[in-house]
Amino acid sequence: MPHLYEEGDLPGLLADRPDPLILILDCIQDPHNLGACLRTADAAGCACVIMPKDKSCQVTETVVRVSCGGAHSVPLVRVTNLARAMERLKELGVWIVGTADETTQSLYDIDLKGPIAIVVGAEGEGMRRLTGELCDFQARIPMASSGRVPCLNVSVATGVSLFEAVRQRKAAKK
Repeated sequence: MPHLYEEGDLPGLLADRPDPLILILDCIQDPHNLGACLRTADAAGCACVIMPKDKSCQVTETVVRVSCGGAHSVPLVRVTNLARAMERLKELGVWIVGTADETTQSLYDIDLKGPIAIVVGAEGEGMRRLTGELCDFQARIPMASSGRVPCLNVSVATGVSLFEAVRQRKAAKK
């Protein structure tokens, strides 16, 4: 099974990561989406993935299978209170960027090179109100003007967001 951690483990998980990239999943319900998000988090080099214990999909055999090993390699922090965990991250020097369709700021205009946590919200619902309020920034993924769909699937949005951070970090090292 995956490496499961508690909120109290966050300082230790981040101790040797000066500029960690963290994924926060706010109430993801679908096991296929959760598995794909874990796979992507591993591929992007995330220090950990944080998600609430309740109102979220459990880590099932389907999640593990879809993650293609990501569920076994990226630390998964299950928290009782997501807002408290976000506040703890801020105390540890992490900036929190929430993805939201209703904001005008583009994800591509935000500096994602330092210690960053990216929040993606539930399928169809997005981030909960308090989760959004605790974000230091909110950003949207710009959609092509010729497209008809209003937003991306949560696992696709996770990939776009995490790999924008990866791109920025690699470009800064050149």
